[in-house]
Amino acid sequence: MALFPLTSNFEGDFVLQLLAIDTDNTMDEVAAAAAHHSVGRRVRARPDCILRVRRQGGESFLPRSMKVADSGLKPTETIEIIWEKAKH
Repeated sequence: MALFPLTSNFEGDFVLQLLAIDTDNTMDEVAAAAAHHSVGRRVRARPDCILRVRRQGGESFLPRSMKVADSGLKPTETIEIIWEKAKH
């Protein structure tokens, strides 16, 4: 359990945010932390979607339950937070 800085590039936002998260946080928790800084401020909420995390420029999303400590992300690395249509 340790603080871990990541840079958030949130879909639809023009501001990059520095996030202080925990190495025990899951990708869902990372996405929620990023959303706190963007949604309702510069990005509208999309209740029909879930938030997913991937490396900047990456093709695939990191598993939602993956912990930061297991992700291979480096301190201050930029992640993208992307809206994904929820499957019903």
